[in-house]
Amino acid sequence: MTVSTPKPFLARVSDALPDLHPSERKLAELVLDFPGEMAGYTATEIAELANVSNATVSRFVRRIGYGSFDEARRAVRDEQQAGTALLRMSADTPQSGGAVARHLMASQQNLELTYGGLDDTVIDNLAEAMIAAPRVWFVGFRAGQSFAQYLGWQCSQVLPLVTVLPRAGETLAESFASLDARDVVFLVALRRKPKLTQAVAEATKQAGAALAVLADGPTPDLAGADWHLTSATSTTAPLMNHVSSMAVCNLIGARIIELSGAAGRARMAAIEESHRRFDEL
Repeated sequence: MTVSTPKPFLARVSDALPDLHPSERKLAELVLDFPGEMAGYTATEIAELANVSNATVSRFVRRIGYGSFDEARRAVRDEQQAGTALLRMSADTPQSGGAVARHLMASQQNLELTYGGLDDTVIDNLAEAMIAAPRVWFVGFRAGQSFAQYLGWQCSQVLPLVTVLPRAGETLAESFASLDARDVVFLVALRRKPKLTQAVAEATKQAGAALAVLADGPTPDLAGADWHLTSATSTTAPLMNHVSSMAVCNLIGARIIELSGAAGRARMAAIEESHRRFDEL
């Protein structure tokens, strides 16, 4: 007999994000940044921290599947005791250790939360769709551009037609005019994303192409994506911690290479032969 395991507290919050009311989403962002607050504060104190009403706190915990705030708080405490590192993080967490130790702790916590929300079937389904597509587009702005370039470069080892946008000297319109309904678009939507991000998503859906989104925060404007992946980037430092964003890109790239089969291996062999011919490496 299979015993079902209750969905973890943070996974419930992440899953509910696209459908939350703005005030509930504000509370959810506080909880995701400092989830340990739920264990040590009352509903009124949490409401004050997030600058929302007590009624919003009550609606929020019901939205994520708990009967009351006390039930949600007990769930957080249980998961803390089970060793979930991120749930030990609060706004009052003392900054012990040096900068290296603090960065390591933040990275570990973000990786734990990110990998807890990933699913083998979803990752492989996305990888197989990219392999089957005539062209795969990787789009990212600001911080997201680096991850779009990295994943596009890795996938180009086995995928014959990869485009990374935006490209220097071109408008998005000039590039996206070639978008085909059989293509896949991988959109990196990291905070703070520009308005063009939503325009890319809308253009993708209008063209009939498949859309995958990698985000690190609430993205109700991108809820129509075929695949939605979340990378936690919480930090107490001046810069967002993007370790988990790179980890997700690395995972997807690795699975595409692993699942590409004989065609992928043949392309990699041709690239190696070209390296020898050009004497590049």
